Amino acid sequence: MEINSNGKKYQVVYADPPWRYEHPPMGMTKKSIEYQYETMTLDEIKDLEIPFDDDCVLFLWTTSPKLKETFEVIEKWGFEYRTCMVWDKVNIGTGYWFRSQHELLLVCLKGHISPPDTSLRLPSVYKEKKKGHSVKPDFIRYHIERCFPDKNKLELFARNRVDGWDCYGNQLSKTIQRRIT
Repeated sequence: MEINSNGKKYQVVYADPPWRYEHPPMGMTKKSIEYQYETMTLDEIKDLEIPFDDDCVLFLWTTSPKLKETFEVIEKWGFEYRTCMVWDKVNIGTGYWFRSQHELLLVCLKGHISPPDTSLRLPSVYKEKKKGHSVKPDFIRYHIERCFPDKNKLELFARNRVDGWDCYGNQLSKTIQRRIT
């Protein structure tokens, strides 16, 4: 699947893929992801044709059970893993081995993009209470914007349109006004 950008290339990509999960013998429940939104197979995510610039930073959300698959996506999309941040969601969620309370935001590079100024670097653990199923903290997107104000930005699998970003997703609804200039 190709993302039409009318020839525009992106130096910053923020993505929260709709990972498909294996279910235990008891099967899906109303808490299962597939009841919340349409998921994609690993191959469907890997095969997305995204207009990355030759110099690009990718901020990619994942969960602990999806780490192996996430690294396959990173490699297929032509990036190299650099580091990650942990989002502590405060409340304990579901899980088969451990009840998850966190998600991971991986930072990956293609070409050369400098890290943010030292005054903008965050701790590697960010704590904010979860607002809803798979809803990520707005703060993270706004922080990325502050760090890269002059770069073309794309949010993949977005739920809302955000000023200053091109957004792609099948759940796009309202527009969020830009908060940080």
